[in-house]
Amino acid sequence: MDVGGWLRGLGLGQYEEKFRDNKIDADLLPRLTVDDLKDIGVSVVGDRRRLLDAIALMAGAGRPADLPASPRKSAPSNRPLKAKTS
Repeated sequence: MDVGGWLRGLGLGQYEEKFRDNKIDADLLPRLTVDDLKDIGVSVVGDRRRLLDAIALMAGAGRPADLPASPRKSAPSNRPLKAKTS
């Protein structure tokens, strides 16, 4: 896959040189983190979010990269507990 073409398709072609300079290829994309994107110079939060979401979709995750894999536990209820009677 052409990472530069992929970035241009996302409207983020301005980062093509940064990805190339840091040797980011298609094999590395699924493992990129927010910190990695900051380190290579993607300073705009919205652009990082777009990249992570597109990477997650490309990897077949079907969910944004930083969401938990399992659903969150719901908050405890304020209902009083009922004691069991035997």
